[in-house]
Amino acid sequence: MGFLKSLFSRPPKPGEPRPITDEFFEQEVLASDVPSVVNFWSPQCSHCQVMAGLLNEIGPDYAGRVNILKLNVLQNPGTTALYQVQGTPTLILFRKGRAVDRIVGLLPLNPLRQKLDGLVG
Repeated sequence: MGFLKSLFSRPPKPGEPRPITDEFFEQEVLASDVPSVVNFWSPQCSHCQVMAGLLNEIGPDYAGRVNILKLNVLQNPGTTALYQVQGTPTLILFRKGRAVDRIVGLLPLNPLRQKLDGLVG
């Protein structure tokens, strides 16, 4: 049991998606000098689990260049409503406090990389 607890309670590695809440959204995303990707997800959404796996895989490649964050839509209705998120998964890409792109649904790995490359480029 100790092994499982340590596996699931470990802090994220650099570049892996970090949880964010309504309370810290402005500070972590809108006021950040670093571009951000926010994954709006739901625990009941199987496509969200796939998207999370893709972001976990490519996130370390963007460590320090892009903040990759995840926002649970059920626990954070304020930000979800503000950005009119209607379905999950939804990724919103932010640069200099502004939403610059939106991806609704799954995106294959290479096109996802291209979107992130465009965000930092």
